[in-house]
Amino acid sequence: MNHIQMANVLPLLLLISIHSIVSAVSFKCTEAGKCIRRTDPPNNNTLFECQNACRLTCGRYGALWPKPTGSTIIKNGVVRLNPHNIRFEHQGTHGREYLDAINGIFLKNIASECEKKDCVVESDNEVIIEYSINVFDETLTWETDESYSLVISTLDKTTTVQISSHTLYGARHALETLSQLITVTNGPSTNFNNVLIIVSSAQIKDRPTYAHRGLLIDTARNFLPIADIERTLDGMGASKLNVFHWHATDTQSFPLEIVRVPQMTVFGAYSPDEIYTLSDVRHIVKYAKHRGIRVIMEIDAPSHAGNGWQWGPSHNLGNLSLCVNEQPWRSFCIQPPCGQLNPINSNVYEILRSIYIDLITSLASEETIHMGGDEVHFGCWNASTEIVDYLYNNGMGRTTDDFMKLWGDFQAASLRVWDEEKHISFSNSSSKPVILWSSHLTDPEHIDSYLNNERYIIQTWVPQTDSLPKKLLSKGYKLIMSTKDAWYFDHGFWGQTRYYTWKMAYKNRIPRDRNVLGGEACVWSELIDRNSIDERTWPRAAAVAERLWSDPDTDATIAEQRFYRHRERLVDRGVRAEAVTPRYCVLNEGECT
Repeated sequence: MNHIQMANVLPLLLLISIHSIVSAVSFKCTEAGKCIRRTDPPNNNTLFECQNACRLTCGRYGALWPKPTGSTIIKNGVVRLNPHNIRFEHQGTHGREYLDAINGIFLKNIASECEKKDCVVESDNEVIIEYSINVFDETLTWETDESYSLVISTLDKTTTVQISSHTLYGARHALETLSQLITVTNGPSTNFNNVLIIVSSAQIKDRPTYAHRGLLIDTARNFLPIADIERTLDGMGASKLNVFHWHATDTQSFPLEIVRVPQMTVFGAYSPDEIYTLSDVRHIVKYAKHRGIRVIMEIDAPSHAGNGWQWGPSHNLGNLSLCVNEQPWRSFCIQPPCGQLNPINSNVYEILRSIYIDLITSLASEETIHMGGDEVHFGCWNASTEIVDYLYNNGMGRTTDDFMKLWGDFQAASLRVWDEEKHISFSNSSSKPVILWSSHLTDPEHIDSYLNNERYIIQTWVPQTDSLPKKLLSKGYKLIMSTKDAWYFDHGFWGQTRYYTWKMAYKNRIPRDRNVLGGEACVWSELIDRNSIDERTWPRAAAVAERLWSDPDTDATIAEQRFYRHRERLVDRGVRAEAVTPRYCVLNEGECT
């Protein structure tokens, strides 16, 4: 061989040599459920070619996130998977559209990892997914049964997956779990090619602990394009969160199209390109449902309502909102810019009616609304001659109690308008409860005077040690809990707030009480936009997801390996989840604990 031939061969020999060294690394699952790196050659019994293959079946819960709450058996065996050889079977035509949608999402999710790693999918193995579902109604509420069972068995070259659930949403969750029992592996036994593998045998029974497992995204402080909301919903579906709380409006902007009142976006949107049309809303509702998620829209009032409401005088409707953009802002609101609805202007309620009509016809028919209701600033109303004169003419003064009554009257009138329009649109609809933030109006000392516990659900946002939730529960109120010193993901970037790690979010527990519907992580967007929404939200929101689905008694240390794998899974699916540990700690399980 001459020196020219040798020069051509050397790079190939070097590549083979390097590949052999890399391939000599294998992973062994220990009795403690950790995948430990080894230098032994991989084999099919005890050593795995890559960490993801080891993690797939290692430990009781393998790579599943959130971990199942029922019996879980994942046996140590895998078979190759060709995504083109997957067949879905379901008797009848009921639920066909929904099942077709979730089947497509499933195939896309397993393909996303394979595409990133340049898989070879040549295999004649077949996977048959069989559905057994009792109810095909797509209604999704706090009463929806989301339980499922999943059984995987393999005979010769056929793997059968039996999915049983009461509802379509249980089936969706089962399919998500199945996608997490699939991964990409490589190494000598696969001739150095990356291939998809699926667990050959498993039995899982699962149901969520809490009915409300939410994520609030604020799109009023900074506008988020639809694609960013879709990606957020993708992450939620992967983590089995089931409520997208859309904080759509605030004093900074009103980006939500109201067909009957176009002035709201003309005066309230940042630009014509930063508006959510009703078509956008309907699209998001459908996109979310296919991922097992409801959309609860929040129209914050009477506070947090400024820009978008300032056009009243020019249209002969009087002051719809007071103190809009007033300075010095600290005298009129909690956060600039200021703006607080005028509770004595009847036109305010007619505009709210128009807003509610558009939402009722755009959201799911069974859905309720979040009416906001926090941080009302009495200084704003007290600075208005219009309000002060009204109080005087009605035998009232300017005390805290007088302003509380004014606030209570506003809330009662808003609820009445919502009920009227909901009943007109859906004549058989009952008066379902709406949601309010905890505030002065929800103080246990006087909440009974203003808010009926059968009509209002209170979303608390107090610290972990605050006694408010316990007091409200004792009065019979249903709660959604957003613990602000664990689940507020905007914290740590302004003022004296602290950043909460995924372990801190995971550690936060809420009461197991029949009136605690569940909880929400909150992503307020004063300092967040499309360039940072993923990193601020993920993977910490997934830690909240396991807390709300499984409510495990163990601490975050036990969940580390599964959490790191889930973060990688989110990234593979296009979610830009931030890193939470050095790569070394991911590859060397348990060494950084």
